[in-house]
Amino acid sequence: MAFDGCFVTGTDTGVGKTLVSAALLHALSRQHRRVVGMKPVAAGLVAHAGQWVSEDVLALRAASTLAVPPALDNPVALPDAIAPHIAARRAGQAVSVADLLAAHRSLRALVDVVVVEGAGGWRVPINEHETLADLARAIGAPVVLVVGVRLGCLNHALLTAEAIRADGLQLAGWVANAVDPTMLCREDNIDTLRQRLPAPLLGTVPWHPDTPDARHIALQLPSAWQ
Repeated sequence: MAFDGCFVTGTDTGVGKTLVSAALLHALSRQHRRVVGMKPVAAGLVAHAGQWVSEDVLALRAASTLAVPPALDNPVALPDAIAPHIAARRAGQAVSVADLLAAHRSLRALVDVVVVEGAGGWRVPINEHETLADLARAIGAPVVLVVGVRLGCLNHALLTAEAIRADGLQLAGWVANAVDPTMLCREDNIDTLRQRLPAPLLGTVPWHPDTPDARHIALQLPSAWQ
């Protein structure tokens, strides 16, 4: 089956999922013509061009090769930057895997590749009974794990990898993002994950005081994605 997209998750919130998703979009656009990022659920909006929109969504759109209807690349946009199921409850908005999956299928029909960025970590709830992991399972795409390299990342990364495999999905690779400039033995931690994670390291993002340009992040895509 031809490659048509991936699901990007992280060891936690604030570990660089959007940055890596944008870098993946740029890398994939060299091999595929119609490449689009999707943020199924975005919590936390800013004013932009007369509308309220997620900064993550803006970054994904900037890295995509074509524009699509907002209802497809960001079907759920919630005002409060808090856990999605709580933000949805506060906004009086219903969120379900079925609706998000329908948006993904409609988007997939328009493009060659969809890079789906999750929210927070692997098991973030979106309602009282479902999580974003349920959406990832329904989509069935290979998963890319973004590891925020800081104290505690070994446990978080290994547990997340176990959960991804337990859910029957392929961990296609992982990206190490140095989010803590003061971390001791950073390379030792990355080497430990190289040895223990059951997937290749696709790239590393050095620490930078500002958000780096996603176009300049070098990623080694799996050969099946070429």
